[in-house]
Amino acid sequence: MSLHGEYVGLGPLDEYPIHQLPRPVAWAGSSDRNFYDRCYLNAHDRTGDLFLITGLGFYPNLGTKDAFVLLRRGDEQTAVHLGDAADPRGGDRMEQRVGNYRVEVIEPLRKLRLVLEETEGIALDLTWEGSFDVVQELPHVMRQGSGTILDAQRFAQVGTWEGTIAVDGSEIAVTPDRWVGSRDRSWGIRPVGEAAPAGKPADPAFEGMWWLYVPMRFDDFCVVIIIQETPDGFRTLNDCTRVWKDGRVEQLGWPRVEIRYTPGTRVPTGATITCQTPEGKDLVLEVTSKLPVPIHFGGGYGGDSDWTHGVWKGAGFTERLTYDLNDPAVAGRVMFGVIDHVGHAVAHGPGADGAEGWGLFEHGALGRHDPSGFTDWFDLAP
Repeated sequence: MSLHGEYVGLGPLDEYPIHQLPRPVAWAGSSDRNFYDRCYLNAHDRTGDLFLITGLGFYPNLGTKDAFVLLRRGDEQTAVHLGDAADPRGGDRMEQRVGNYRVEVIEPLRKLRLVLEETEGIALDLTWEGSFDVVQELPHVMRQGSGTILDAQRFAQVGTWEGTIAVDGSEIAVTPDRWVGSRDRSWGIRPVGEAAPAGKPADPAFEGMWWLYVPMRFDDFCVVIIIQETPDGFRTLNDCTRVWKDGRVEQLGWPRVEIRYTPGTRVPTGATITCQTPEGKDLVLEVTSKLPVPIHFGGGYGGDSDWTHGVWKGAGFTERLTYDLNDPAVAGRVMFGVIDHVGHAVAHGPGADGAEGWGLFEHGALGRHDPSGFTDWFDLAP
């Protein structure tokens, strides 16, 4: 410990020439309580029988770190949560670990190992290998009035998995010829931890948002699409990229999107996404949902009443929660959050006629969205 305790902060990372500010690396560049640094990963075997979603986050201004595992099989969704104190010197950011959960960087931006030693009946030992170079997305900013709700940077990647998943003594073999997925890492500012004092009510009030995120892996290329719109359909984020095996990168213009919903719900069954190549030709993705996972049921994302990223739960915290998606009390909450789907896609257009892809189909139509015909928070698809 430093002689001057109030200035404690130097840690192992400070031995490396990686500083961006005149302060120890452990101290976030922003004093905003909502500063975060998090990874997200998912895995599935292309059948739609199972979807694994997991992640780990650090919240240096809250002094916390946490991890979660979501696993949907059939109509049951299981969540395992882990939480602990973060090292104030930042040393644990070199060893990304929360209790029995850890992420090992084998080859930066290419290969990771994800381990959950048996916790609440769940265990993981999975190795990720990126199939294409990572995609650095555009900065993501959301404002409400003069306040900043979200200001983040993210990179994404599609790839394959190898290893094992164990659930209550039953082991599932994971092989890279069948198991694929996507991952991202993001950092910056977004709502985390306990709710902050509300202050003056927002003016105008928050009426909702429309969100689409589709990282999709094909044999010869990957596509990463990220779109956000305000309730009137104004597009505040449009970042659409195709990356080829040889490293070529194409921007895919301003996609036109048609979402198809299960009648009487806001749960999509699929989408038609029409992109434009740099030559102005259409690249059409016909996307189908094989299995939906509401990530606000135990995943800690917006609207989750059971788990919020960054909240202090005590040292060495773990818990397991199970959701019956047929329970009306659970099903009634689906429309108020973002849903991650096992996504299957068929592409038509330049370099992709009939190509088959798999990946994440993430969508949320929250509140009002005029182009979709949703007039408020409770409208449902016809």
